[in-house]
Amino acid sequence: MNSNALKRLAILLFVLSPVAARAQETAEIDTGDNAWMLVCSALVLMMTGPGLALFYGGLVRKKNFLSTMMQSFALMGVMTVLWAVYGYSLAFAPGNAFVGGLDHLFLAGVGTGVSEGMTIPDYTFMVFQLMFAIITPALISGAFAERMKFSSMLVFTVVWGTVVYFPMAHMVWAADGLMFAGALPTLDFAGGLVVHASSGVSALVIAIVLGKRKGYPGEGMKPHNLGFAFIGACLLWVGWFGFNAGSALAANGLAAAAFVNTHFAASSAVLAWLAIEWLRDGKPSMLGGITGAVAGLVAVTPAAGFVGPMDALLIGVAAGVVCYFAVVVVKAKFGYDDSLDAFGVHGVGGTLGAILTGIFAREAVNGTGGLLEGNTEQFINNILGVGLTWVFAGVATYIIVKIIDATMGLRVDESEEDKGLDITQHGEEAYQI
Repeated sequence: MNSNALKRLAILLFVLSPVAARAQETAEIDTGDNAWMLVCSALVLMMTGPGLALFYGGLVRKKNFLSTMMQSFALMGVMTVLWAVYGYSLAFAPGNAFVGGLDHLFLAGVGTGVSEGMTIPDYTFMVFQLMFAIITPALISGAFAERMKFSSMLVFTVVWGTVVYFPMAHMVWAADGLMFAGALPTLDFAGGLVVHASSGVSALVIAIVLGKRKGYPGEGMKPHNLGFAFIGACLLWVGWFGFNAGSALAANGLAAAAFVNTHFAASSAVLAWLAIEWLRDGKPSMLGGITGAVAGLVAVTPAAGFVGPMDALLIGVAAGVVCYFAVVVVKAKFGYDDSLDAFGVHGVGGTLGAILTGIFAREAVNGTGGLLEGNTEQFINNILGVGLTWVFAGVATYIIVKIIDATMGLRVDESEEDKGLDITQHGEEAYQI
């Protein structure tokens, strides 16, 4: 071979070497799984904005419409930055039973490669989990709607995400977490404890510390636009397929089971809630229907990848009944102002779903049975997991909000509350007529 031919061969090898490297790097990626998980990531983000933003925004008075939506929207930015800098590391880097280490600070070691046992790139797993970190603190905003300072909300979110959410995600979902493979293995497929119970209990604490809205409950505080709330609820329902089915982390049969269970539970919860309203009040309401749907979606979240479709229907019915009782009866009995029922739906629904997962889990679905299949230990573990979540999230939230209240204040003053948070916090109005 002459020198020119050798030169041409060397150039060809140099040009092709990045291609070969990229081929090797992505050799283990299942493109179908990756495509599915990227779509699911987008669906879960849609749950926060526009889903939750419209759902919560439509339920408040019109003077607080933009400020309520702004809380959800702002957290899309805040939690993303925290996740990139240190949140993902605290949640999923190797650590101890309670929190991850610092190996993934600034996403170090996270890229297009595939971790052992996975079929999707680390980037895809990271961004999918990010969307859960975004919506969880946004759920809490339903408890303090119409009366909390925007600045205090931002500080609370940063601290709560760091102290509560990131460790909870590690304990339940990380390989070395306490409730994953540690001393207290707890079944939580897509976030009944990590997302809903933790945010719901925190919502109750902050609602009590913050105090009632001015005029509550005597003054009328009806939703200003149920149409917006309806659209938001429907977006949440659709997005929840990404939330639950995506938690299979692959486009496989388990994802299909979680998809079916999600829809079945939401549907039966709607009917259960409306039936109670119809019997009790004489009319089924749109507000009741959409609240029932969310309650069913919340309750099936921990169970979605562990139970069968008929179990999901029963979980939905239970959620409709129990969450209705929490929202309509318990809240009135104790007099706390959980403005948009973040505790009544997410705290109660997530807790109920986690307990029912310990009862209805089927070995044929995902390898672990519950109480109905004789696995009493798993049932007890799920109850203990609920208790740990309540205590951890509740105590931590109380400490956080008391410190913020003492240093910068949690609540807007009375004149600002009267004018509405749209004007006083953001200088804008949703309606110009």
